[in-house]
Amino acid sequence: MAQQRKLGRPTAHRRAMLRNLTTSLLENGKIETTTTRAKEVKRMADKMITLGKKNTLHTKRQALSYITKREVVSKLFDEIAPKYQSRNGGYTRIIKIGPRRGDAAEMSVLELV
Repeated sequence: MAQQRKLGRPTAHRRAMLRNLTTSLLENGKIETTTTRAKEVKRMADKMITLGKKNTLHTKRQALSYITKREVVSKLFDEIAPKYQSRNGGYTRIIKIGPRRGDAAEMSVLELV
């Protein structure tokens, strides 16, 4: 079983943060965050796009239970998922952009391919 990173946060805070980052990625197509957070968000975003490719009532309800905005779910099922219909995974890309100025944390850009 895959191990989840704890990211130095309590469980509820970590889950909320990952849900918000995933929603922002699907809404905007690109987010800038730390590398470890980007790796966790990549896992969930790929799962959401896979749900969108199936496009059934059940998968829409599963996506609605994780993604925080209803309009992002409709965008996922209507615009994003059909673009990746012929692709078998790897819907996102992580590009490292160097250390953050304040605390030297490794920063990355996570974007849809």
